[in-house]
Amino acid sequence: MMDTRGYTLRIVRANKVANAKSPGVKLGRFCIEKDIPVREVAEYFGVSRMTIYKWFVGEWIPRKIHNEKITKIVQAKVGM
Repeated sequence: MMDTRGYTLRIVRANKVANAKSPGVKLGRFCIEKDIPVREVAEYFGVSRMTIYKWFVGEWIPRKIHNEKITKIVQAKVGM
């Protein structure tokens, strides 16, 4: 059974006020809008869920290798 709890209000709010120029924040906005589970995002990028949350709220900046994937996903407006 898939976990479909969605995003916490804290993460959604933190993402909304974070710097929109950050690739991780852009990815967060996309994933929150599409309700893509953090677990799936973490698996796709080969990083921890904590890393994804830090990207989403702008605390950490994704590495260049991840930025390229993020740009493709966000520009294509499709899921992983």
